Amino acid sequence: MDRNSVLISPEKIINLDTEEENTTPDRLINDSLSLIILAIAIVALAFSPILTKVSELELSPEATIFNRFWISTLIVGGWQFINIYRSPAVIIHQTNSPSKERGLLVLASFSATASALLWAISFTQTSIASSTVLRSLTPLFIGIGAWVILKQRFNRQFIVGMILAIVGAMVIGWDDLHLDREYLIGDGIALLSALLHGVNILTVGYLRDRGCPTERVLLWRCAVGSVLVFPLVCFSANSLFPLSLQGWFTVIALALVCQTFGQGLLVFSLKQFSSSFVGIFALLKPIVTALLAWVIFAERVSITSAIALILILLGIYLAKSSR
Repeated sequence: MDRNSVLISPEKIINLDTEEENTTPDRLINDSLSLIILAIAIVALAFSPILTKVSELELSPEATIFNRFWISTLIVGGWQFINIYRSPAVIIHQTNSPSKERGLLVLASFSATASALLWAISFTQTSIASSTVLRSLTPLFIGIGAWVILKQRFNRQFIVGMILAIVGAMVIGWDDLHLDREYLIGDGIALLSALLHGVNILTVGYLRDRGCPTERVLLWRCAVGSVLVFPLVCFSANSLFPLSLQGWFTVIALALVCQTFGQGLLVFSLKQFSSSFVGIFALLKPIVTALLAWVIFAERVSITSAIALILILLGIYLAKSSR
């Protein structure tokens, strides 16, 4: 990949090249801190499947996503209100093309919501392993989109790293993979979910490169997601809100830990890293989820998970160190 394009937006490359000798130590520190923030985001997001599994003991997938979104909307909206109240003279983010930004925010919100819903639906039409394998193709869609739409260039080392990371993610569910004709619809839904997830990361990365604040992206994503999911929940025969204290605790944890904290750090990281690199790094999430399930539910961790971890880490290293 082009030098520095993994870590910064293209507009800043020329300025940093002229100061490369003087800023190398500072850049190494910033890179390390940025990687730590991205890793924390992945750990927070890894709780999402576990908390969703607990929530679906009394709520449908649509109701779980709806409660996750509207609670997170209140948290992010309250956060912004407090910041404005404490600093009334703060300069509000402006853009040269507000209508274009709003359109991109709607696109990011729609693609994120549709991806989450389709992935949940795919579990009812195909095996979880097949859905997980196909979902791991997200970095491939991000790379194609970055190349075709954003005109980003990738060198051989970055491509090899991406392939290794994708293979590592696919290894997790390969033993239970089903490619029978009866699972074709579910596999197609999972593949469409991966495509939309890639669209979301690309769009958010584009917005962040142009100065769109993290909280603005989060607020739009959660608010628009709530509006999109609400009719689906109303037309179903399922409960709209949790019925027990445990149910409320679970959806609040989903909104706070996964949607607000985890997604917030992930969106923040898209200002520091390219969309393609974030997509590759996010492949660590199934590994972290498996480790959490091992600790919380005493689920078995197989040797294939260790192999997958090695491949993903090797792929991340190659992608990160590529020029």
